[in-house]
Amino acid sequence: MLIKNKGINHLTEAQVTDESIYHQRRDVIKKMGFIGAGGLLASSNAANANPFSFFSKEEKPLFETKPLDFKAAVLDEQKRTPEAKVISHNNFYEFGTKKSDPVENAQHFQVKPWQLKIHGEVNKPFTLNYDDLYKQFALEERIYRLRCVEAWSMVIPWLGFSLAKLIKQADPTSDAKYVAFETLHDKEQMPGQRSRFGGINYPYVEGLRIDEAMNPLSFLAVGLYGKTLPPQNGAPIRLVVPWKYGFKSIKSIVSIKLVKHQPPTSWNQLAPQEYGFYANVNPDVSHPRWSQASERRITSGGLFDRNRITTLPFNGYGKDVAHLYKGMNLKKYF
Repeated sequence: MLIKNKGINHLTEAQVTDESIYHQRRDVIKKMGFIGAGGLLASSNAANANPFSFFSKEEKPLFETKPLDFKAAVLDEQKRTPEAKVISHNNFYEFGTKKSDPVENAQHFQVKPWQLKIHGEVNKPFTLNYDDLYKQFALEERIYRLRCVEAWSMVIPWLGFSLAKLIKQADPTSDAKYVAFETLHDKEQMPGQRSRFGGINYPYVEGLRIDEAMNPLSFLAVGLYGKTLPPQNGAPIRLVVPWKYGFKSIKSIVSIKLVKHQPPTSWNQLAPQEYGFYANVNPDVSHPRWSQASERRITSGGLFDRNRITTLPFNGYGKDVAHLYKGMNLKKYF
């Protein structure tokens, strides 16, 4: 990821991108007047231009995308997952249960108009519309590892802003102990919500403890690979919590509510013996039906490529987040 406070567990774009493409992208950022070599897309004028696009094939993305000669990163020989894989291999049950369903069923999904409500135990509740998602906060580019509870993983370059910035703007009260998130509920646009397959009670809901939400790694993404989020990846805005399993990173968010008590979460409601509230990546705690000790990293190869790597505690971000769980029994609070 690309933020000023770099730790040993942080990936930078230079570590996972071909060097010539990396420098080309940095040059484009500078020429367009964005702030900082670290990829901050901060000025409101630049954000107003809203250069990220997936709606029209004729519109060019902010960065020209080319086939990359992926280079191993410094850590764990990690490679950035190709964009084609990221936008076609998705868990988003609102659009279907197969990995290929979201990209097929979400292409007519409308993100405008959009409202994201920030409310609850706050002194300054507010609502963001679609354009506010790009203008209200400085945008950063961060590269995070994404670990699915199904034991596959990706490395993805996201565009967005820190969740903490949004929460601070709402001015939480002393009663704000948790943050509850809710996905859009729209059966007309989301065919999966018309089905009760799997028993999910829509709308999809998720939650974090307030200190987890305020951690610098917690991120609200509005784009990936230099473009707006495709609908199958959670357009127009989604949560990314890189030290937790992917189902915690709720998509297409319409409500962020600060609350006193631990909020219900969809997968925990459905199968509490399999999906805990915390959902921290933990190779020492197996899923009841499979081991979490290793994962299949999705790279440029096919489904049956070996690409097997060891899973790290907290998905490799322990240096930044382990202190949040000091003294907790992580096998009990999984």
